[in-house]
Formats: sequence, structure tokens, C-alpha cells
Amino acid sequence: MKRLILLFASLVLSCSLLSGCGYNELQSMDESVNAAWSEVINQYQRRTDLIPNVVNSVKGEADFEKSTLTQVINARAKATSIQATPELLNNPEAFQKFTQAQGEIGNALSRLLVTVERYPTLQANKAFQELRVQLEGCENRIAIARNNYIKTVQTYNTWIRQFPQLIWVKILGYKQKPQYKVADEAAVTTPPVVDFGTSTQK
Repeated sequence: MKRLILLFASLVLSCSLLSGCGYNELQSMDESVNAAWSEVINQYQRRTDLIPNVVNSVKGEADFEKSTLTQVINARAKATSIQATPELLNNPEAFQKFTQAQGEIGNALSRLLVTVERYPTLQANKAFQELRVQLEGCENRIAIARNNYIKTVQTYNTWIRQFPQLIWVKILGYKQKPQYKVADEAAVTTPPVVDFGTSTQK
């Protein structure tokens, strides 16, 4: 009986120490990061699901550049080949591949929408314009979700490096979460060039 009381007292003391050193807060912050990342994945999935409709709509334009559509289709195929799960946060290499693949989709879609400007039939197509608005909405939601993830990870990574919680963080094996970075900064910061065939530059 005495041993049972000592065991119970040790358990209560351990729980108190863990709570006092931020164990519960660590769990809450870890879940916040996972939730923020799940929302990023959710918005990427929404865009991925929309792409086939966009591609099929553009295919109706007989003279549309096939290479532009091929880039979008290939980028989507590459991105969907990577399983988007919360576990990506524990694998920096897989996380980088996933974010890079999503960046390629964004770049390919940007090129497609710029190219559409050369096709009056597509610009006048109500169905395509509705899809275009939906795509723009997707990009806005993705940007908001990514921004929220970045802030949540920054808070988490800063907190786990502080004393005294860093002691329990190391004991329990928690690590910093990967921060979202633009895979191709040059492609993102360089505005797309709209050329209607009147320019002599290449």
C-alpha cells in the first residue's frame, strides 16, 4: 500500500513538473501547427481539383499552345504523386519536395492565364472566366493559409527553443517544424511577360 501511495505521489509530481514546464502548452502548439498545415493542404487540394476543369475548358480553343497545357498537367501530376499528410512536417526533405511541386503548379497556372490573354474566344467564354475567378480565389486562400502556417510555426519554433521548456522538448524528442519557403524565388518575384506577338524581343 505504501509503495502504491509513493507511486501515485511520484506520478502527480511528474505531471505537475511537466505542466509547469509547459508540456501542455507544447501539445497545444504542436496541434496548432498541424491544424495550420492541414488548412494549407486543404487549399492546395481545392486548386488541384479545379485544374481538370480549367484544362478541359482551354482545350476547346483549337489553336491554344499545347506546351502550356502540358506544363499544367505535368505539374499537377507531380504534385498529386506526393502524399500530402501532416507527417510531412516531420520530414524536411519530403516537405521541401511537396512545397516545390505546389510552386510549380502555381507557376504553370500563371503562365497559362497569361497565355489566355492572346485568345479572345477564351476571354469571352463565360465558363472559363468563372473558372478563372475560382482559381484566383484559390490562390488568395492558399496565400492566407500559408501565411497563417508561417506565423504558427514561427511561434512554435521560438517557444521550444526557450528555457525551461527546451529541456522537456529535448527529452520528449520534439523538433522544430519546417518553415514554408518559396521554392523558386526568381520565378515568383519576376512578373510574367505578356507578348501579343508585336514585340521583336525574344
